[in-house]
Amino acid sequence: MSFGKKLTLQDGTPIPQIGLGTWLSEPNEVERAVEIAIRNGYRHLDLAYIYGNQDEVGRALKKVIPSVVKREELFITGKLWNNAHRPAEVEKQLDLTLQQLGLDYLDLFLMHFPVAFAPGQGDTPTDESGKAIIDKDTTVLQTWRAMLALPKSKVRNVGVSNFTMDVCKAIVSATGQKPAANQVESHPYLVQDELIAYCKKEGIHLTAYSPLGNNLVDKPRLTEHPVVKNVADKIGATTAQVLIAWGVKNGFSVIPKSVQEDRIKSNFKQIELADEDWRAISDIGRNNHTRFNIPITYKPSWPINVFNEPEERNAPNKLNI
Repeated sequence: MSFGKKLTLQDGTPIPQIGLGTWLSEPNEVERAVEIAIRNGYRHLDLAYIYGNQDEVGRALKKVIPSVVKREELFITGKLWNNAHRPAEVEKQLDLTLQQLGLDYLDLFLMHFPVAFAPGQGDTPTDESGKAIIDKDTTVLQTWRAMLALPKSKVRNVGVSNFTMDVCKAIVSATGQKPAANQVESHPYLVQDELIAYCKKEGIHLTAYSPLGNNLVDKPRLTEHPVVKNVADKIGATTAQVLIAWGVKNGFSVIPKSVQEDRIKSNFKQIELADEDWRAISDIGRNNHTRFNIPITYKPSWPINVFNEPEERNAPNKLNI
C-alpha cells in the first residue's frame, strides 16, 4: 500500500499523492483498471474528456461507490479539451464529463492545454493539409476566466495542465487568480527546476504525468536506465517504484498509468529515496533534456509552439494568451 500521504491545494483541499492515470489506455481496459485501483486503496483518479474513456470510468465508479468507497473519499480530476475553450462551451463540457462519469461534481477541473481549437468541428478539427485548426480568436485568458466562473457545486477547484511558467505567470498577473494545480509531464529526462521552484513559491500544486517516461519517441526507457536499475536493485524495489518515488520527493502528486493488475498494485507500494539516490536520478536529465509530449509531433500535428522546444520553434502559431 501507499504511505497514504496527502498534499493540499491552496484552499486546503487534500489530494492523495499517488493516483491512477488513464491516458493512452486501450478501449475496455480502463473500467477494470479503475475498479482494481480503488479496491486496492487508490483514492485519486486522473481523467480527461479527450481520453475517450470516461464512460468506462463511470461504469467502474458505479461498482465501487458506495460499496467500497464513499464519493467524498475520492479525488477525481477531469480536463477541458481544446475544442471547448470558448467561454460559452466550458461549462457544457464540464456537464458532459459529469454525465459520462455519473457524478455530481469533480474535485479538480484542468484546462488540458493552453491551446484552443476551432469549435464545432469535432474534438480535433483538421485543415486540408491534415493539421489541427487553431482557434486564433479565443485566448487562454478568456478560457481561464470561464473556468474561474464555474459553479463550486460542480467543481471544487480549477487548474491548468501543460502550462509553462511564463503562461502561468501571465494568467495570474491578468486575473489575480492562481491555478490550484498545474499538471505537467515530469520524469528524470525532464527535470524542470525553474517551473518547480515557481509553482512551489506561488502555492500551485504540481501533478506529474508520464512519471515513468513513455514510448512516444525512440529513446531508452527510464525503467531500463542503469542508474534507475542500480537504485532499484540496491533498495529492493521495482524501477517503476523508484521513478514514482523520485516524483514524490519533488513534492508532486504522481499519477502512473497501468491497466495490468500487478503493476497497479505494485505502483501503489511506495518506497522512499535517499537524497543521494534522488540526486543521481535527477542527474539523468541534466544534459539529456527530453520532453516526450510535444503537440507539433502529434498525428495530426498541432501547428503551434506550446513549450518552446526545438521542434516547435518554427511553428506558424504562438500561444494566444
